[in-house]
Amino acid sequence: MSQFHEDLISVDEARTLDGLFARRVHRSGPLPAYTHYSRSRRDWVTHTWDEMAAAVARWQQALLGEALLPGDRVAVQLRNCPEWVMFDQAALSLGLVTVPLYTDDRPDNIAYILGETAVQLLVVQDAGRWRRLAPAVPDHGGLRRVVIIDGDADAARSASDDERVRLAGTWLPASGGALRVRRDADPQALATIMYTSGTTGRPKGVMLSHHSILAVAHAALTLIDCYAQDLFLSFLPLSHALERTGGYYLPVMAGARVAYARSVTQLAEDLQRIRPSVLIAVPRVFERVYGRLNDRLETQSLWVRRLFRLAIAVGWARFEHRQGRAGWRPGHMLWPLLDRLVAAKVAAGFGGHLRVAVSGGAPLSAEIARAFIGLGLPLVQGYGLTEASPVVSVNPLEDNEPASVGKPIRGTRVRIGDQGELLVQGPGVMLGYWNDHAATAAVVTADGWLRTGDQARIGERGHIYITGRLKDVLVLSNGEKIAPADLEGAIAMDPLFAQVLVIGEGRPYLTALIVLDGEHWPAVAQVLGLDPLDPASPQDERLHALVLRRIRDALRGFPGYAKVRRVHLTLEPWTSEDGLATLTFKIRRPQVLARYADAVESMYTDGPAG
Repeated sequence: MSQFHEDLISVDEARTLDGLFARRVHRSGPLPAYTHYSRSRRDWVTHTWDEMAAAVARWQQALLGEALLPGDRVAVQLRNCPEWVMFDQAALSLGLVTVPLYTDDRPDNIAYILGETAVQLLVVQDAGRWRRLAPAVPDHGGLRRVVIIDGDADAARSASDDERVRLAGTWLPASGGALRVRRDADPQALATIMYTSGTTGRPKGVMLSHHSILAVAHAALTLIDCYAQDLFLSFLPLSHALERTGGYYLPVMAGARVAYARSVTQLAEDLQRIRPSVLIAVPRVFERVYGRLNDRLETQSLWVRRLFRLAIAVGWARFEHRQGRAGWRPGHMLWPLLDRLVAAKVAAGFGGHLRVAVSGGAPLSAEIARAFIGLGLPLVQGYGLTEASPVVSVNPLEDNEPASVGKPIRGTRVRIGDQGELLVQGPGVMLGYWNDHAATAAVVTADGWLRTGDQARIGERGHIYITGRLKDVLVLSNGEKIAPADLEGAIAMDPLFAQVLVIGEGRPYLTALIVLDGEHWPAVAQVLGLDPLDPASPQDERLHALVLRRIRDALRGFPGYAKVRRVHLTLEPWTSEDGLATLTFKIRRPQVLARYADAVESMYTDGPAG
C-alpha cells in the first residue's frame, strides 16, 4: 500500500461538519473532490475542493438573503450530486439544520416531514417534483422559499405561479466571495434531522449533532483504512444515514474523491467507467449481481458451472487461511488459474480496482458473502442504525468474520440486555427523536444506552452476531416461535421471488405472500403453458405447486415446523409509492397484510396445500 497515504482530519480539528469541509479545502484545495455526469455536457465533470468552496460560498450568500436564524430547518430533496454537498455545507456553516428527503418519497410523507420540522426553505431537483409536492404543502405553512435546481421553462412557469419558488440559476449570486468559516461553533449542536424508514406508522426524525457524526466517521476509519487516493462511487441516496456518514463526511475526513453514479439502472456501466476503490452498498445490490451471475451460469456448460463453484470453494479456503481460521491446503495452488479464468472477470464487473466493499443497512446472506469473498471481492459487513449516526460495528479486512456484523467501532460500547437485545452506548447515539419525547425515552435508557431492537450475541473476539429482531418473531398457534426475516431471506434467494412476506402469527401453519420477479416470471410461465400477461396466471395450481417445491428446497436447513404450506402470488411489486415498502426497500408488514387481508384469510380457510 506504499502508493497510498493517509491525510485524516481529526474530530478535534474539524469540530463541526462545516469545519471539517473548511479544513479539507485548506489542505487539499487544488485536488479533485467530486465527479458527476453532466447532462448538459454529456460527459463526466470533476470539481476540485477549491471549486467546491467557491460554490458553497455562493450558497452561503443566497441563504443569508433569506433571513434565516441559527437552528432553523432547511430541507434538501436532490439526487446525489455536488449541489447536495454545496447546500448542506452552506446551511451547516450558518448554524442551520439540514433535513434530507428522499427524491422518490410520496408527497404526503414529505409534507408531513416539512410540517413537523417547520422547514422554512426547500431545495428540490426540478419543477416536476415540486408540482407533485406543492398540492400537499399549504401556502400558509412555514415553508417560505423553494429553490429549484434544474431550471427550465416549466420551472419558470412554476415560479410565476408561486411566489415562494425561485430558480437556483437566478437565486444564487454570481459570486459568493470567500468561504465563511465559523470559529466558535458548538460541536454538540443539532446538525441534522434524519427520518427513519418507518416500517410501522409515521417515520421519526432522528436528531444528530455535529460531534456524533464526526466521531462515528473517524472511529470507522480506525477499522477500515481510507486514503487520499481512494475513489468512492456514491449511489445510495444521501438521505440514507449510511451514505450520508460513510459516503459523504467520511471521504471528506480522509481527503478521498467521490463520484456520483447516474442511477441504479446504470450502476454496472458506472462501475466500469469510474472504477472505484471503495463501494458502500446495501445487500440488495450484491443480491442482484449474484442473481445475474447465476442466470448467466444457467446458460453455460456443466464444466463452466463446476469451474465457477470450484473458484468459490478454493477462494473461500484461501480467505479462511489468511484470516487464521484454517490451515494451508494444496488446492490453494489452483488459485492463480481460477483467478484468471473466473474471479478476475467478476472483479472486472465491479471496475477491477475495489480495495474494500462494505455491505450494511440489512443482513447479508451467508451464501452471497461466501460467494463474493471466495471470488476475491474484499467484502465486509457492518451494522448500524440511524439513531447511532449510523455505524455501530464493521468487520476489518484483516479480521473479517462474514457471519458477524463486525466489531464495535472505537468509542462505542455494546452489551446484551433483556431478551438478548443489543444495547449501544457511545458518541454516535442520537440526541433524541424530534418532538417525540415518549419515543425517545422508549429507546434510549436513562444512562444513555440505545436499545436497537435487534437480538444479538457477542463472540469471544468481540464480533457481534445478530440473531433476530425482538418484534419480528411469529408465534404459531402451537407455540413454535419463528423469525420470519430468516425465512424470507432464504426464500428470496430464488431469483423467481422478488419480494417475500412470511405469515403465521397465531396461525396453525406458515403461509407467504410473494411478488414474482418480472424478469424470471415469463420463462416460468412459458414452461407451464401459462400466459405471463394474464392476471389469473399467478393463481394457477401448477405454479403454486412449483413455488412450494422451490420454497421447500430453500428452507431445507430450517427446523421442520418452518414449512410454508400455502402461498399467494402477485406480479405487482410492493413500492414506497403505494405505501407497502419504505424508501430503503423494507417491506411494511402491517400495510401489506392489510392490503392482502382477503388473500391471507383464504390461505387458512381453504386449508394447507402440503
